[in-house]
Amino acid sequence: MPVKAVPFAPIHVDVRLFDLNAHLFKLTLTVNKPAPSQRLSLPVWIPGSYLVREFSKNLQRLQARQGQAQIEVVQLDKANWQVDCDSKKPLVLSYEIYALDNSVRTAWLDASRGFFNGTSMFLRVAGQTDSPHELQIAAPRSAKNWNVTNWQVATGLTPLKINKKGFGSYRAANYDELADCPVEMGNFWRGAFKACGVPHQFVVAGAPPTFDGARLLADVQKICEAEIRFWHPRAGIRGNQDKPPHQSYLFMLNAVDEGYGGLEHRNSTALICNRKDLPRLGGKNPLRDGPGAKLADLKSAKQPEGYATLLGLVSHEYFHTWNVKRLRPAEFESYDYGSENYTRLLWFFEGFTSYYDDLMLRRAGLIDDAAYLKLVNKTINQVLQTPGREVQSVAQSSFDAWVKYYRQDENTANATVSYYTKGALVALCLDLTLRSEGQARPSATLDAVMRALWLRCKAGPMHEADLAAVLQEVGGRSFAMELAAWAHGTADLPLKALLEKTGVAVSEDPAQFAQVLGLRVGESNGVQVKTVLRGGAAEAAGFASGDEWLGLELDAGDGRGKSKSAWRIHKLDDVVQLAGQATQVTAIVSRDKRILRLPLAIPRGVTTWRLVLRDAALAKRWLGP
Repeated sequence: MPVKAVPFAPIHVDVRLFDLNAHLFKLTLTVNKPAPSQRLSLPVWIPGSYLVREFSKNLQRLQARQGQAQIEVVQLDKANWQVDCDSKKPLVLSYEIYALDNSVRTAWLDASRGFFNGTSMFLRVAGQTDSPHELQIAAPRSAKNWNVTNWQVATGLTPLKINKKGFGSYRAANYDELADCPVEMGNFWRGAFKACGVPHQFVVAGAPPTFDGARLLADVQKICEAEIRFWHPRAGIRGNQDKPPHQSYLFMLNAVDEGYGGLEHRNSTALICNRKDLPRLGGKNPLRDGPGAKLADLKSAKQPEGYATLLGLVSHEYFHTWNVKRLRPAEFESYDYGSENYTRLLWFFEGFTSYYDDLMLRRAGLIDDAAYLKLVNKTINQVLQTPGREVQSVAQSSFDAWVKYYRQDENTANATVSYYTKGALVALCLDLTLRSEGQARPSATLDAVMRALWLRCKAGPMHEADLAAVLQEVGGRSFAMELAAWAHGTADLPLKALLEKTGVAVSEDPAQFAQVLGLRVGESNGVQVKTVLRGGAAEAAGFASGDEWLGLELDAGDGRGKSKSAWRIHKLDDVVQLAGQATQVTAIVSRDKRILRLPLAIPRGVTTWRLVLRDAALAKRWLGP
């Protein structure tokens, strides 16, 4: 909907769909009052995804002019340019962006869909990044093989003058806001709801005919209301001034054959999921069975197993609206788009968000206690099965994200720990510790800590000292020792004892065979060794990443070890079948086209955790609304 016009912005950006088949956007940047030696730059990374991605590799045909005169553009380095010009005349730059990354991080354009983040598209004008920016998104024109007449636009930017489909002009207060509001274009599905009075929209690209949009909206509404009330307990009550920081919110979901991920923004999020994980209509399909299909039939579908994972992703990114987009580390108070921005607090901002994303599903009533504990169980086993937890702390993992977490290789599991998963377990330990010690302080919970941090730091940067101070305030004692050991140390967390105090028992079950051997493999075309875990049986046998495990050589059973039989294997289960109760076998592997025989001792008694709810009443205070 158009809003009242305001004076022209000093910076104006025009975006056109230049060539859908060539995946090219055409951009025109107008700087109304340039500097005599105007510098321009393109970000090298996008906030929320901590890797230098070199977006300038997709920029081409950069030209500058004033009036009819062409002006030289001098490239200073990989992502910086300078134009010497007349400061009394508008400077106009034009360029193209190649867009074929079907992720949430950069840009995409083809004949069925367009999407972009500002960091991969918009040049920064040195000296004017704090000035208002105006974005013009031109309506596409249909051409041969381009049916774009039904395309729409969805973005969190403030509209100035747009048509019914969303094409037109938008306003951003500064470059940061322009960069932090991605744009979705195409013939997508759109739905809307209100959560605690706040308007929300949800758009889905690539949805199949069986997609149950009403189910998705209803479930996401519950998540949003649970999280708004988590941060603002009196939200939605008449006269209450404790309101969410966003006046509206937009979910943009790209449903693809294979993909998963999300990226948070100030009043929107970009998501990607497997198409098969979308909620689906059941019973009769109106597209197949005609108008005889009944509403009750359509709502009776058993939802795909991956749907809960999708809801967890939605919950995670929405929680970031508070935790990292506003409550943010001091190092992110002002982004440096030209290089890495280091912080040791991703274990808090990503890890604590990972703790609450599934917990919010439970509190919203979308999963039950058993389903939630299964998710916690998975996280615990992921961390316990990562040898790197004994090498790297989560604080160091946060700092190293730029070179390790986002650049994983065959040794990642041995040298690093995820600040997502272990950070979530640090949050769990703090929450259960506060609750177990809080008999005289029933309000001593991690929930209370998060809300107190919000009130303390929402208007400014957050330091680890703020977390320590609030923990002491809420918990009634110092948590310096816990923070030092759990966030900055490498010893295992006291999970078992804390869970048992909360009514959750820990049982141990036999581990899967890959974990018994200390291997991570692929089985799409035989057994391909991906990772050899530190200290495991496979490492002791001499396995290496990249090996192809071809077969197994076994003692035939004459008791003297002289008679052997050799077998071809195609998956790890074959080894389980063939080895039986044997504790010593010979693995036949191919490495660099050489055949090797590796003596493999098969350990016994390797276990994995299983969480069991023993006292539902005791756990209710933690798991309940």
